[in-house]
Amino acid sequence: MNRQAFIDRLRLGLSGLPPAAIKDAVADYEAHFAEGEAAGRTEEEVAAALGDPARLARELRAESGLKKWEEQRNPTSAAGAIFAVLGLGAIDILILLPILMTVGGVLFGLIVGAIGVFVAGGVVFAAGPFMGPPGGPAAALLAGIGLMALAASAGAVLTIIVIGLVNALVWYGRLHYRLLKPAIEPQS
Repeated sequence: MNRQAFIDRLRLGLSGLPPAAIKDAVADYEAHFAEGEAAGRTEEEVAAALGDPARLARELRAESGLKKWEEQRNPTSAAGAIFAVLGLGAIDILILLPILMTVGGVLFGLIVGAIGVFVAGGVVFAAGPFMGPPGGPAAALLAGIGLMALAASAGAVLTIIVIGLVNALVWYGRLHYRLLKPAIEPQS
């Protein structure tokens, strides 16, 4: 594969990323070709040494998704990071996807349950004093507040768990695909 074919396949794989990110990535690989040619290597040799441009594009897309998660911790960037890591390999999809679907389903169920308990607490708090509960109106008010506090606490814990799981997936992706930058830069 020559330089132009390599760059074209890389651009195609990077489509959808911000134009500046595509420009930077293409410039980096153009520099690799220029350095290789300066060293007397052919375009085909440089392209073979760099590897599959589609694979490189998937890794660059994954790194972009992971960086976005680190900068903006919101549900959209979390989903982007998860899909970016899963998009790197079919084997990982076969292994990780069932696990992630199970864990995600359980967490979703727990979140829905916490919302239900919160709503039930609100109903007990609002309507309980007028229904003549066994402990009187004060018991109904306290029970409603207690249920709402329990649900809010469960929601906070579940949020922490979800953030931890997304961070673990990002860590796995970086470790598995060697996207993690060295902690200590070599000194010259």
